[in-house]
Amino acid sequence: MLAIIGGTGFYQIQGLEIKTEQTVDTPFGNPSAPIVKAVLSGRDLLFIPRHGCNHEYLPHEINYRANIFALKKLGATRIISVSATGSLQENIHPGDLVIPGQYFDWTRGQRRSSFFGDGLAAHISTAEPVCGSLTGWIADHAANMDLPLHTGRTYACVEGPRLGTKAESHFLRMAGCDLVGMTNVPEAFLAREAQMCYAAICIITDYDCWMDDPCHHASLASVLERYSESIQKVQDLMRVLMDSPLPRTDSGCRTSLNQAVITQEDAIPESRKVILKTLQE
Repeated sequence: MLAIIGGTGFYQIQGLEIKTEQTVDTPFGNPSAPIVKAVLSGRDLLFIPRHGCNHEYLPHEINYRANIFALKKLGATRIISVSATGSLQENIHPGDLVIPGQYFDWTRGQRRSSFFGDGLAAHISTAEPVCGSLTGWIADHAANMDLPLHTGRTYACVEGPRLGTKAESHFLRMAGCDLVGMTNVPEAFLAREAQMCYAAICIITDYDCWMDDPCHHASLASVLERYSESIQKVQDLMRVLMDSPLPRTDSGCRTSLNQAVITQEDAIPESRKVILKTLQE
């Protein structure tokens, strides 16, 4: 099943026929909002707004573990997330869409970033953290719609909630990053720990603050304005995607826990065994 995680300004999908809203208990606390079970263009899917129904959670306050675990528990095998991002490259323009291929974690350790620990040790590979099949599927349909969409770019995730300094923006550019945002980490890595295919559709809202001209610097007003102008592209893309067959699940995503767990089975606490069983399904 496909799950969609909505970001800033993407709290619902046009044409979504809601069947149920389900509050899911997880070992990691409450998700950002009840999980919506719905139908779009005849396809069953799950939906959750990562910031909450009223955008009450800052990026570092989001319970990413509960969100991903709840979606996994309800049968999701693929996740498409939507988020607002700034561009660190002149050729990635405001209004463009980007599916990152790599992530650079520049958060500050406030976020609970793994399902493992507390008696269960595991180390997954995140060399290729994004699902290639899901990326190709989305990119192909965007191309058919003549939507400007970039792939294979690097997303730097910063802590927030403040917008960055020029020094930080230039540092991330020197580090080889193409985008900057606040929410795809640890979301993408938790999806990989849960053996789920993951790809993010990032809407470029600004040039962060690395350009000399202050009119190009990010502000909340400019982010919201550009995002609202571009969100219709994503709504249209989602409906087209729902009208087409889902891509195959990538074997690398769906077997990420193979040989990743170190703790001997008889030494794993029972509460952790329950978590591991759900992640391995």
